[in-house]
Amino acid sequence: MAVMDYSKITDLLPHRYPFLLVDRVTELETKERIVGFKNVSCNEPFFNGHFPEHPIMPGVLILESLAQLAGLLGLDAIGGEQAQNTVYYFAGVDHARFKKPVIPGDRLDMEARYVNDKRGIWRFECEAKVNGEVACQAEILCAAREIKF
Repeated sequence: MAVMDYSKITDLLPHRYPFLLVDRVTELETKERIVGFKNVSCNEPFFNGHFPEHPIMPGVLILESLAQLAGLLGLDAIGGEQAQNTVYYFAGVDHARFKKPVIPGDRLDMEARYVNDKRGIWRFECEAKVNGEVACQAEILCAAREIKF
């Protein structure tokens, strides 16, 4: 059973198709770590141009997937009502490494681990795998900001 299904994810994240890049959260330890996945379909709009004869998921979208997962961990940590009025912006990436291409039909298994937070900037160690092999590793920075309408 999912810890967070699509409905819960969309309650917390502002992203929607085609830019919601986390399908499910399977493990969650508040302010420690989060595990989730994205099913990579051949119908993803980016495959039309990246690259039609040899489709691979763009690295920036793998990083965005990890940032969205990290954002869910941060939003869970701050809890309930405050999370409803907060968005986590992708603020930076350090030490990104791409080890294996992600192609249609893959399941991108992702994990984000909380490192620290200072003055609203949260740092996470993130990793994405396909079939147990590392596809991407990076440190992701997210900035927590109150939404003002």
